[in-house]
Amino acid sequence: MNARIIKNKRRPWEAPTLRPVQLTGLNKFGKRTHHSHDDQECIEGRSIDALLEEFGSPLFVTSEQRLRSNQQSLMQAFASRYPNVIHGWSYKTNYTSAICAILHQEGSWAEVVSAFEYEKARSLGVPGNRIIFNGPHKSTSILQRAIREGARIHVDHFDELEQLERIAAQQGIIARVAIRLNFDTGYTEPWSRFGFNLENQEALDAAVRIHRSQHLKLCGLHSHIGTFILDVRAYQAQVRILANFMLELERTLDLELDYLDIGGGFASRNALQGIYLPPEQVVPDFDQYAEAICPTLIETLGSRTSEGRPLPQLVLESGRAVVDDAQSLLTRVVANKNLPDGRRALIIDAGVNVLFTGFWYNHKVQLTRPNQGYPEETVLYGPLCMNIDVVRHSVSLPPLKSGDSLLITPVGAYNNTQWMQFIEYRPAVVLLHAGSEEVSVIRRAENLQSMSQHDELPVQLHDVGPLCA
Repeated sequence: MNARIIKNKRRPWEAPTLRPVQLTGLNKFGKRTHHSHDDQECIEGRSIDALLEEFGSPLFVTSEQRLRSNQQSLMQAFASRYPNVIHGWSYKTNYTSAICAILHQEGSWAEVVSAFEYEKARSLGVPGNRIIFNGPHKSTSILQRAIREGARIHVDHFDELEQLERIAAQQGIIARVAIRLNFDTGYTEPWSRFGFNLENQEALDAAVRIHRSQHLKLCGLHSHIGTFILDVRAYQAQVRILANFMLELERTLDLELDYLDIGGGFASRNALQGIYLPPEQVVPDFDQYAEAICPTLIETLGSRTSEGRPLPQLVLESGRAVVDDAQSLLTRVVANKNLPDGRRALIIDAGVNVLFTGFWYNHKVQLTRPNQGYPEETVLYGPLCMNIDVVRHSVSLPPLKSGDSLLITPVGAYNNTQWMQFIEYRPAVVLLHAGSEEVSVIRRAENLQSMSQHDELPVQLHDVGPLCA
C-alpha cells in the first residue's frame, strides 16, 4: 500500500527541454517580460469551455457591457470638453447587426461608405438624417435615396459633385452636402486618394462650385487623416487646418458651416506589428485624444465665438477604438508540429480567414486553463492550405495538445467585415448580454446550405456523369 501511495504522488512525466538562462525579468524598455500563457478560464463569468461546447470552435465572443462602456467613455471624454459632439459609428469596422444596434441605442449615428451599409443602417431603424455617407463610390440610385432622406453626404470628387447636382435638380430640392478634404498634417502620411486636396486649391474650387449651385448647399467639412494614429499632435494639426479653412470659407463666401467631421483613426489597445512597446504604453486613451482635439478647436475658432456665433458641431467617426476590445476569438489546437529550424508550431482551427487583422497585429494569445509546462517560442498557424496562414509568427506558449483551447484578443475591429469565405466555414458570433447570464448568437455559423444558397447549377450539370455510376 505504501508503494502505491508513493507511486501516486509522483509528478507526471514531461518531455526534456533545453531551458535558456534568463538573467533578469526586465526587458530593455524597463518593463517586466509578459508571457502569453497567463490563463483565463472565463469571459465575464462564462466558462470558455462551456461556450465552445455549446457554440463550437472557433467562436467570436462579444461583450455588450464593454461595448456600451467604450461608447460612453468616448462621448464623456469629448462632451466634457466641447459643447456639441456626435459620434457616427463606422459600419465598415464591424457591421454585425447586434453590434450596430447596441451603439445606436447608446446614441451613435451611422457612418457608412456604400449602398449596402446605407441600406443596412436604414433597415436597423436609423433615420436618413442620422446617417453620414462617405466613400468614393455612391451609385445614382443610392444618392437619390440619401438626398431624399436627408443624409449627410460627403462629396469625394468632382464627378460625384456633378452627379449630386443633377439628382438634386431632378428632385427639385436643395441637397445639403459637405466636402471631404485631404492635406498634410506633418504627422501622418496624407491619404491623398480620398477627397479634395487643400494645398493645391482643389478643395476651395469644390466649395466655390457648391456655393454657386442652385441645388446644393455646403454645410460642413470632413477629413480622415489615417488609421491607428498614436500621436495626438496629428489631430491637433488636423483640427487647426480644418477650422482655419472653415473660417476662410465663411469669410470669403459669406456663409456659415454647421459642422466639422474629423473622421476616425483612434488606436485600440492592440499590439501593432513593428512597435516594440506594449499597447498600454503607446496607445492614447479617449481623454488624451479629446484633450488634444477640443481645446485646439475652440482656440482656433475663437474669432467665430467672439462674433457671437456658436461653435460648429464636432463629428467623430471612431470605430476600432470602440469595438476592438469588446470581442475575443476562441480557438482550439488541432495539432503540434516541429519546424526544421527547431521551433515548435501549433495548428489551430482559426486562421487568417477569420482573423484578417493577424496580418498587422501581434494579437494577445492566452491559455484557457492552467499549464505548468515550460513556455517556448511557438509559431501559430491556422487551418488553411496556404503558406501565409500565420496567426502569430512568434508567441511564447507552453506545450499544448490537440483539443486545448486558446483565447485571442482584442479582435472586434475589421475581422467580422474583412474575413474570407475560403476553405473553412466562418464561425458563429455570440453576445454576452450585460446584466444577465444570457448568451445570444448574433451571427450563425456557416454551413453547406448557407454557403451554397447563391449558387445556380444549370440543369445540364446536375448529372456528374461517370462519378454517379
